[in-house]
Amino acid sequence: MTNYSVEATGLNKSFGRRLIFNDLEFKFNKAGVYGISGPNGSGKSTLVKIIAGIIAPSKGKIIHNLDNKLIAEEQLHNYIGFVSPYLVLYEEFSTYENLNLFAEIRGVKFDKERIDYLLNKFLLFKRKDDLLKTYSSGMKQRVKFIFALMHSPQLIILDEPTSNLDDEGKNSVYELVKEEGEKNIVLIASNEKSDIELCSDIVYLERYKN
Repeated sequence: MTNYSVEATGLNKSFGRRLIFNDLEFKFNKAGVYGISGPNGSGKSTLVKIIAGIIAPSKGKIIHNLDNKLIAEEQLHNYIGFVSPYLVLYEEFSTYENLNLFAEIRGVKFDKERIDYLLNKFLLFKRKDDLLKTYSSGMKQRVKFIFALMHSPQLIILDEPTSNLDDEGKNSVYELVKEEGEKNIVLIASNEKSDIELCSDIVYLERYKN
């Protein structure tokens, strides 16, 4: 069971005069699956990028703690797994080569047992040595999940996680989300009903527009 927590206090984000959300607050401090919901353009991707430390809020802050100790922003990548449609993979490399490179960039061990487990979970083990340019969009999306989970993060952030996936791919994702939610914090940003139904608590962005 995780001792990780993530908290938003007085969070505001604007782009010029356009307000994305204002005075947004939440705290997730135990393992489970949580949601961020809203229509297209409501700020779901903006919020998860702020949570992951990719962009800064206009006001307020995000606080990450492990065992009641504050995690420095430059160390967040060690604790977070992030999946989104806009993450880029190396098309000229195989899945194994991509994952090995990501392990080097992160400065973590290439855990072959963990990676092979995830490759099997996402039905990609037999294609692990094929170049990514030969993959379908759904297969590439599944590789992004393996990239996000290979270092066993305590906080898993999924932005539109089932985009480009067929029913088989979605089932693999949902099975893993439930499994990870037993021991870690999983945040799902989506307006897909089947994604949000997995969540025990949901941040509705339309409530933070004033």
